[in-house]
Amino acid sequence: MFEKLTLNDPVFNVPIYPLPSLGRGKGEGPVGPVRLLIIHCSATLPGQRVSVQDIDRWHRQRGFDCIGYHFYITVDGTIWTGRPLNRIGAHCKGYNTHSIGICYEGGLDEEGRPCDTRTLLQKAALVALINKLREVYPTADVVGHCDLDLSKACPCFSAVGEYAISDE
Repeated sequence: MFEKLTLNDPVFNVPIYPLPSLGRGKGEGPVGPVRLLIIHCSATLPGQRVSVQDIDRWHRQRGFDCIGYHFYITVDGTIWTGRPLNRIGAHCKGYNTHSIGICYEGGLDEEGRPCDTRTLLQKAALVALINKLREVYPTADVVGHCDLDLSKACPCFSAVGEYAISDE
């Protein structure tokens, strides 16, 4: 189920999301347009390696049928596929039907406090993944989980500020 992703992989070929049987156009998901790319962190400590399989196991323990995120980025910058793009995510209550969930490994400092722990490789992978997703979903905004749920610190940086589309 989980595969290392390169940005030329067929996962990005339209129509993957939506399913061809839905008969919707480019940039639309199972229940309408993909309006948000929501960034998350795994809320794990520095040096605590967490695989996409670990996240899947955690989510299954919470009652999900599989990992809730569509993509997962490990500290070495590897992008992993998670939940298939033709399935509604399970990553941000109230927003799953029109979003894609992206999670990076990390997000806590040594004392367990929220902290932007992204490596340079993760930052580069996030930019590349977001740019690729914007080719398919050009009207989607990039936000952090905390922008939609004020009780969350995730992803521990300002995704809105960092990934805003410039008008220049």
